[in-house]
Amino acid sequence: MADGEAGVFHMLVTGAVECGHFPTYNNLYCKYTIVFGDHWTATAGIEEGVSQIASRSSHHPGEFVWNFPIDITLKSQLPRGWPQIVVAVYGLDMFGRDIVRGYGTCHLPVTAGHHTLKIPTFAPRPTTRLQHILGWFLGQRPEFYESTFVAAGEGREVVRVRSHGHVIVKCNVAFKDFHRLGFHNAPSNQN
Repeated sequence: MADGEAGVFHMLVTGAVECGHFPTYNNLYCKYTIVFGDHWTATAGIEEGVSQIASRSSHHPGEFVWNFPIDITLKSQLPRGWPQIVVAVYGLDMFGRDIVRGYGTCHLPVTAGHHTLKIPTFAPRPTTRLQHILGWFLGQRPEFYESTFVAAGEGREVVRVRSHGHVIVKCNVAFKDFHRLGFHNAPSNQN
């Protein structure tokens, strides 16, 4: 091990943004971003991706299957700023404009093994009826400047949102040298 690697642990996450459940929409796609604190560094893989557009499932009403792969390796000396996955689901309105249908976030598991994450999503709401009507006509519905805003704690208490749908992420997590921090990376009982 190199001198610069002493006291460092690695986290490997593989899996997929499997599907989403949004009963009132059609033709949706999903963007994911892995966000983490200043003590973390991505050493391999990609931090974000955008899936294909999927149509509503005919077998399971309201379900959209993306099966979009996730593969990233991170390293850190401290668990502060633990990695989160942020998802943003978009669809087209009747005029063909991209409209956000939901944002969601979840911390990545702290135990090794296979995990299923059910991430509830929400979308910002206009504050007045006039903004709602103008937004519909002009195609400027409320959305966050950056989808990673939902992973931060600052400023979220003043945002009006509407809960809607969820995204399922299945991931496998492995650690190297995680025991140095006093944690045991035994497999989780979650499925």
